[in-house]
Amino acid sequence: MTPWLTVVGIGEDGFKGLGKNARHALLRAAKIFGGQRHLDLLPPCIRGERQPWPSPFCLESLLSLRGEPVCVLASGDPMFFGVGASLARQLPAAEMLTLPAPSSCSLAAARMGWPLQDVVTLSVVARPVAALNAQLFSGVRLLVLSNDGRSPAAIAALLRERGFGPSRLTVLEHLGGEAERRIDGIAGDWNDPPIADLNLIAIECIAEPNTLRLSRLAGLPDSAFKHDGQLTKRDVRAITLARLAPIPGELLWDVGAGSGSIGIEWMRAHPSCRALAIEANDGRQALIEHNRDALGVPGLQLVRGSAPQALAGLERPDAIFIGGGVTRAGVLDTCWAELKPGGRLIANAVTLQSEMTLTAWREQHGGELTRIHIAQAQPLGDFDTWRQALPITLLDVTKPFDA
Repeated sequence: MTPWLTVVGIGEDGFKGLGKNARHALLRAAKIFGGQRHLDLLPPCIRGERQPWPSPFCLESLLSLRGEPVCVLASGDPMFFGVGASLARQLPAAEMLTLPAPSSCSLAAARMGWPLQDVVTLSVVARPVAALNAQLFSGVRLLVLSNDGRSPAAIAALLRERGFGPSRLTVLEHLGGEAERRIDGIAGDWNDPPIADLNLIAIECIAEPNTLRLSRLAGLPDSAFKHDGQLTKRDVRAITLARLAPIPGELLWDVGAGSGSIGIEWMRAHPSCRALAIEANDGRQALIEHNRDALGVPGLQLVRGSAPQALAGLERPDAIFIGGGVTRAGVLDTCWAELKPGGRLIANAVTLQSEMTLTAWREQHGGELTRIHIAQAQPLGDFDTWRQALPITLLDVTKPFDA
């Protein structure tokens, strides 16, 4: 099949910077879609009808022309946080030809002298800057696609708040064009100079000496979360997440989410992991919203309500954690019914009644029961002794593929 759609990556150097194939595609195109800034880079010799993207952005008008010779203009590499990725999710590869230019991250890495494979790249274009919180580690280098000219100041403020004030920031404007400019500074004393909307931020992360170290492995310190006591404690949380075994792209239901710690750490395991936090308590819902942003996973979705009623109509999960409500009628059965074949269900119990529920349920569906005892050394007069936390009973069961 000859592709009817050509997606052309264009840089700040405009039409003159395009290769032969990209120029020919634009000359042949009956219609050309793109942002107004991109369309304005085309010379008069390009006769195709120019179609700015609608607001709010959608692809319907483009997809309605399927079969006609159409071009799309996009910044740099269209498959890197660009419209090419959106189109690829809706069109077979045979219908679309992509002709990329160097991405802004490639140009930025060249300007900074940073090997691109050693850099973390992310975008805050129409995304919360809180997503950076999951990437903040001393010594890490970040390349961040800005939303607009206000992004550098917002990111500098976030770095100061999270204890990364000494981090070095470089703002690169209009990369690859005649107006290219570089602004260097430190997050701790960033003075918010005027910045062009088209910019990228290079960050060399440097933590203050006493900044809390937050690993990507399961088992963050309890102090990393705001909570009202309804928190799966650190050691039990690490064991629980090891049993849940997050895999890239999978969806978790965190049922009775409390402060959201399980869903948050699930999503921190990999950028493509997703989670729904189901919680009925208003105060805890607010804690989940705070914790998900503070720990860099603003994409965690909060479902307000009680299980099992709140589970109706949700996307089927690959894994389920039940941290509260196992004794409520229908919770275990509904979760089991909605869990995908091959999925994992983990439930924790503290009370005798919830433990009895898990034991009875295991007799019907199988699985493994584990008793977790955690003790910590605490003062007793002039000495120390072991203080036993409440024991946890953990049910771990995988749903058969033929269930």
